[in-house]
Amino acid sequence: MADVLDQSEVDALLQAVAEGEVGSSTPGAAAEAAVDGITGKKSEVRSYDFKRPERVSKDQMRALEGVHEGFARNLGAALSGYLRTIIEVKVRSIEQLTFAEFTYSLPTPTSFSLLSAAPLEGQICLEISPLITYPIIDRMLGGGNTELYIPQRPLTQIEQRLADRIIDRALAGLAEAWSNIANITFEVVQHESNPQLVQIVAPNEVVVVIGFELRMGNRAGSMNLCIPFNVIEPVVHRLTMQDWFSYKKKGMQEENRHSLLENIGDAKLKIRAYLAQTTIKVKDLISLEVGDVLKTQKEAKEDLILQIEGHSKFAGKVGQFRGSRAFKVTRTARPEEKI
Repeated sequence: MADVLDQSEVDALLQAVAEGEVGSSTPGAAAEAAVDGITGKKSEVRSYDFKRPERVSKDQMRALEGVHEGFARNLGAALSGYLRTIIEVKVRSIEQLTFAEFTYSLPTPTSFSLLSAAPLEGQICLEISPLITYPIIDRMLGGGNTELYIPQRPLTQIEQRLADRIIDRALAGLAEAWSNIANITFEVVQHESNPQLVQIVAPNEVVVVIGFELRMGNRAGSMNLCIPFNVIEPVVHRLTMQDWFSYKKKGMQEENRHSLLENIGDAKLKIRAYLAQTTIKVKDLISLEVGDVLKTQKEAKEDLILQIEGHSKFAGKVGQFRGSRAFKVTRTARPEEKI
């Protein structure tokens, strides 16, 4: 990310190739062919940069991508409900870099937060681009979808407090996504506007950078999560795809069931028991008096139907219990059973 050419350098390079000063190469030209002295067969030799060792395997990187894809979906739903507008969050990239390359690739100023990840040691970084931070703050303050000027300055104290509400929801979703691997509590330690002033690890230390894209209407911006390898090293062995799926399955259904029961347990429902159902004419309804008898197609010995929120659920008998009217459930109502 740090070795990105600007447009003038790209034009100069293309001109040099056209004039023959620089030879063009194919993607596979970086690999050289070596001849085995014993067998005489050619083998492919690829260059390896010892300054940038890949300490996280491909399986573990795919597992991390899967974890944070779930985080992106949950964060998009949470922000959409909070801001009352559609927020799309998706994983854009995941790669291993050095910490120096990561910090040099970020704009200045930006929203840069240092996070603790107890019980893991060390800190991780969460960066949100001003291109999406200011539109979200404008939305929180009642703004519309009109064109918005993006100031090139750090967030004020009021703006930072508003941005913290978004960050808090992101940290809650991040803890939930990582709960399948380890119980981690994420907390904001410090805010900074210049990423190059932050030094949580050595510049050449390997970090995993997960890049997200946030889109709100016609506005879009990036969010980057930087995780140093030494932070996740104690749990990195759990990040193989097979282990991750097994962690995800363990106890999740039972936990979800208890969570749903806890959340909806206090909800109030309207219950009605129906003696029978019939139709009469309006003139008969007007002339009804005490003592009149209405005939129905339902026999007196049949069970009564108990409806919950308009849906037939149970059948039983009516009576009295400790001086109050009561309904005794005897069975579950059949789908085709009429009132």
